[in-house]
Amino acid sequence: MLLSWRLRKAAAGLPRWGLRPSSLMHRSASMAASLSISPSPHCLFDAPVRVQVSGLAPLQEVTLRTSLTDESGELFQSSAQYRADFNGELDLSRSPALGGSYSGVEQMGWLWALAPSKPFKRLVKRDVLSPFCLQLEVLEGHGAPGKLLCKGTNERSFLREGASRIPVREGRVRATLFLPPGAGPFPGIIDISGTGGGLPEYKASLLASHGFAALALAYYGYEDLPKNMKEFHLEYFEEAVNYMLQHPQVEGPGIGLLGHSKGGDLVIAMAAFLKGITASAIINGCVANVAAFLHYKDVTIPPLGFDTKRIKINKSGIANIVDVLNNPLEEPNRKSLIPVEKADGHFLFIVGQDDKNWKSEFFARIASDSLLEHGKNKPEIVCYPGAGHYIEPPFFPMCPASMHLLVGFPVLWGGEPRSHSLAQEDSWQKIQDFFSKHLNGQDHGTSKL
Repeated sequence: MLLSWRLRKAAAGLPRWGLRPSSLMHRSASMAASLSISPSPHCLFDAPVRVQVSGLAPLQEVTLRTSLTDESGELFQSSAQYRADFNGELDLSRSPALGGSYSGVEQMGWLWALAPSKPFKRLVKRDVLSPFCLQLEVLEGHGAPGKLLCKGTNERSFLREGASRIPVREGRVRATLFLPPGAGPFPGIIDISGTGGGLPEYKASLLASHGFAALALAYYGYEDLPKNMKEFHLEYFEEAVNYMLQHPQVEGPGIGLLGHSKGGDLVIAMAAFLKGITASAIINGCVANVAAFLHYKDVTIPPLGFDTKRIKINKSGIANIVDVLNNPLEEPNRKSLIPVEKADGHFLFIVGQDDKNWKSEFFARIASDSLLEHGKNKPEIVCYPGAGHYIEPPFFPMCPASMHLLVGFPVLWGGEPRSHSLAQEDSWQKIQDFFSKHLNGQDHGTSKL
């Protein structure tokens, strides 16, 4: 009732808004709407931008639709309903979405709320030398798609101008090194991904864009590396560490490690057994060795056991596997625990408290207790309510469920989209701050492209 009363008053040209019916009609008919993206429509993927629309009619109802087609041809879209202000303008940094893929004031909601047109698809970046191109369209009205009023394009890159991408084939090491612009040397980080295999480069390229020498390291399912996850030898990862420690563009005396999921327990093992590791950040990792035998010299750590009877299938046929792994604190599972207490560096554990892959917070607490019991540096544990397993750099859409390579069917990853997105923004900055503090003793501010 209040809204309709205001609309009647606006249309009647009451002095409160200084609008006459003739001027209102003229403005609606003659002013073409336009969409702007600032500070630039070209930016790093993890950089926020400000989307504004001008030239609309006062209080006009519109729909903002965003589309992205990934490198495999999969379409991702979001859609939200808005109402222009009395000046015929929208500013997503202060204009609330009234419904759709997200609601409320969400400056970057149009990006983090993207959803795949087909189920069980996750947005990933394979070629970091090309940007993701997003199409933003402003359509007339709410509900069914209306007339196109204006549109814009946002190109989101993964490598800052002047940064370098260097393929690495040194000994057995298969990797890609990313160096920031400038002379260096730079604090060095090795990024290790989860069970997907191959050589994902998007995190390392973004880290290089923020001032780190970052090595994206493959460890199976790539070129002449092992084809599957039967066993790994820590000597391979030791070669990668030594490569970084000896590189003239990498600032010593130690380097950092970043690992997600399976990459997390590999990072813990590297910090425990190898020299030259100063700081290790683990995103939803496990304190026990999982999925494959791990060897180092005369030590073999078996994978943590599991029980498939603990898999729960929901009404949609999607599996919840959070309870599948055995408790590493109980016998005979303790033999799979990684001796994290042997590590001398610093640890940061990023935990999604709605992780449906495994009990990330439980594992982080075990690692923390072991470190403190042995007089080691107190680790940082940062927990995020509503965040799932795939905590990525900022603005990557949350993946609620997808195919699990080892399980062989769709599984839940967990998370609530808005809470998950907030966790990604906050944790990405905390990761950079953590490495800056322990690798070169500097606070690390947010960088722009």
